[in-house]
Amino acid sequence: MTDEWRGWREAAQAALYGDEGFYRSPLRSPEGPAGHFRTSVHASPLFAAAVARLLTGTARELDTGTVALVDVGAGRGELLTGVLAALPPGLEVTAYAVEVADRPPGLDPRIEWCAEPPPGVTGLLFANEWLDNVPAEVAEADRDGVPRYVQVRTSDGAERLGEAVDGADAAWLERWWPLTAPGERAEIGRPRDTAWAGAVGSLAAGLAVAVDYAHVRGARPPFGTLTGFRGGREVRPVPDGSCDLTAHVALDACAAAAGRASAELTDPSILRTCPLGP
Repeated sequence: MTDEWRGWREAAQAALYGDEGFYRSPLRSPEGPAGHFRTSVHASPLFAAAVARLLTGTARELDTGTVALVDVGAGRGELLTGVLAALPPGLEVTAYAVEVADRPPGLDPRIEWCAEPPPGVTGLLFANEWLDNVPAEVAEADRDGVPRYVQVRTSDGAERLGEAVDGADAAWLERWWPLTAPGERAEIGRPRDTAWAGAVGSLAAGLAVAVDYAHVRGARPPFGTLTGFRGGREVRPVPDGSCDLTAHVALDACAAAAGRASAELTDPSILRTCPLGP
């Protein structure tokens, strides 16, 4: 980690997923994400049971007794462990945990651990609170209303305005999150769009579900949502690897990108995006 000024996307990528990052370093986060925040996966076995029913229904629609379950952003495999325990007899499931951290000891051997969604599988791809951790640039409108990239200092999270937003980022803002008044902020969701489209495109057939804290174009938060979490509490976002860095997702933009990807699947498939409110 350094004191140089960087865009938020680059800074968060290193802070979360670098060798000493929050999600990869066993010293910084030995308990995994569950040690710092709770999602529906950690709160109740009912969530895993609901995903098991969704997987069973997907297999029925695909008319197959063998189906894949791909958990993107799998943490320490908690969701897959719960789903496998809740499945009805007779359904053969290949479970994939997609995660950047190392495989935890003692995990069910039926779960395959991988760094990327496996290509060409048929079944259910499930991403629970994954997209909010895909790093994105932050933009802020200056006193003239011009959107500029926000730069951040790694050591303390101090910010300053950088160059004007241009190119594909500017086009994304104009379509999905226009900034007009000085001080308004946005997280530029193009990397999330690309990540979700890639995940959906990995399916040969089946169902892709994203569950996340989200907003849509008619109700964007005027000052963005970037924040940090550590030890179960919300903290100031500092990209030094000591905390989670998260921002709500422009899920309508992700859905549009995924719609283009799903059109290329080899069999008819269902695409569903499920916003989870705060």
